[in-house]
Amino acid sequence: MKKQVWVLAAMLIATLTACGVEGPPERPVGPVKQSGVTVSGTAEIGISGGTRP
Repeated sequence: MKKQVWVLAAMLIATLTACGVEGPPERPVGPVKQSGVTVSGTAEIGISGGTRP
């Protein structure tokens, strides 16, 4: 059990230290091309099911 905790802790530390290695984020240079992809639709939240007797 202790070994698993150490492995998970080491993985977490390695992941967090890798954040920002290449420096702060930079905006793209020049005009941004549009991809032509459009996403649309609807979403509903609720409970659905059959009829009650």
